[in-house]
Amino acid sequence: MEKPMRNPANAAMPRGGDSLRLIRNRTFDEIRLGDTAAIERTLTAEDIQLFAVLSGDVNPQHLDPAFAASTRFHGVIAHGMWGGALISAVLGTRLPGPGTLYLEQTLRFLAPVRIGDTLTISVTVTERDEASKRLTLACACINQDGATAIEGEAKVIAPVEGIERPRSVLPDVRLSPGHGGVALLLDHVRPLGAIKVAVVHPCDEISLKGALDAHDAGLIEPLLVAPRARLEAVAAAAHLDLTAVAIEDVAHSHAAAARAVAIAAAGGVEALMKGSLHTDELMAAVVASDSGLRTKRRVSHCFLMQTPSYPRPFIITDAAINIAPDLDAKADIVRNAIDLAHMIGVAVPRVAILAAVETVNPRMPATLDAAALCKMADRGQITGGVLDGPLAFDNAVSVAAARIKGIDSPVAGQADVLVVPDLESGNLLAKQLEYLGGAGSAGIALGAKVPIVLVSRADSSQSRIASCAIAVLAARHYRDNPP
Repeated sequence: MEKPMRNPANAAMPRGGDSLRLIRNRTFDEIRLGDTAAIERTLTAEDIQLFAVLSGDVNPQHLDPAFAASTRFHGVIAHGMWGGALISAVLGTRLPGPGTLYLEQTLRFLAPVRIGDTLTISVTVTERDEASKRLTLACACINQDGATAIEGEAKVIAPVEGIERPRSVLPDVRLSPGHGGVALLLDHVRPLGAIKVAVVHPCDEISLKGALDAHDAGLIEPLLVAPRARLEAVAAAAHLDLTAVAIEDVAHSHAAAARAVAIAAAGGVEALMKGSLHTDELMAAVVASDSGLRTKRRVSHCFLMQTPSYPRPFIITDAAINIAPDLDAKADIVRNAIDLAHMIGVAVPRVAILAAVETVNPRMPATLDAAALCKMADRGQITGGVLDGPLAFDNAVSVAAARIKGIDSPVAGQADVLVVPDLESGNLLAKQLEYLGGAGSAGIALGAKVPIVLVSRADSSQSRIASCAIAVLAARHYRDNPP
């Protein structure tokens, strides 16, 4: 094993770039009463989740926003020992640093630590014992408002030899939401019973298997609207069984879209599901003036997403149908998203109208639309949710970012709905979250007389099943509240 480098007693502590490259200690002889060291850390949702994984402490106060909202703290808070671990980090890396032996630690938890809180974690030498080389240090975790969240006292044996080492590079850790969210969604939806769904032209293995998987999950009774010969060929090649599934034989994809829409308009099915045809082809049939499925609302798409770095599912809209919506279209996009939030159990959704900046700029139309939408909500033209905008993405989802920018808003940092300026920005955002951020997603279009499951050819089986589960909730809602 490589021997630690010796530090002369008068060596300077690392400053600037050295602190990123090296880690050094302070020996007992170098430390004086009153010496202090500190680090700063902002709590994220991922910190809470990772601490729960490592500790096994899955107390819903820390992990379940709905439960946490009903407690005395009115929201998710950090595990108390998360702050304790940060005190250990100061002792082990700053004062005294490497070579320190931890003996005792007392802690008093005085205030909760919430997502977005920035803590200054400090230790200060209060006693020195020359004979035993022991130090007593006062410890404190103070939040951005100057309130003490945690205080206590540590007793350590300080190192007597100087140590200087290259700073270790920690591995990247990514938490995956797994299928827990989908499992909870299915548990909630299955008791409602399966709904009849016209699956439009599922003429490839992915879309056909997705429909059959949703059937096996007890969510849908599929009616496959497609050329029978092509369906049977695909099923044979993929070893899929069609014997228990109804088929409406049509000539081609255009005919499949038209026939499926007609069946839905006549009440033969409660939802539509996109197969292997293009979205434009299906939606053209849905929004045609004589389709029988149009309502006073504009049809829009919602991605329901769940990502490891955000404490609750959220909606991104519209990222698939309306390319460059005007103000009227955006108002309906917001209304549809609020309806979906209600369907999934969010009583008063927080709706963030996104733009590149959080101030109104006459040269940026998205900011003007955001301000107008908020005023429409103030005047009762949009109801059922709390709107704020323009908000940049960072302060829409990060309490810390909103606080730094001085934004006082009931939506900032805790949005349930993200309304994007146009389809391109929304699609990029959703795909980045999915493929780089590990987000799970479900996709559905609302605003017609029946919900429409819109999934990408690249979507996983779990995403397709989750989308069908959302369609079940929407269809059941429409029975009592026709759109």
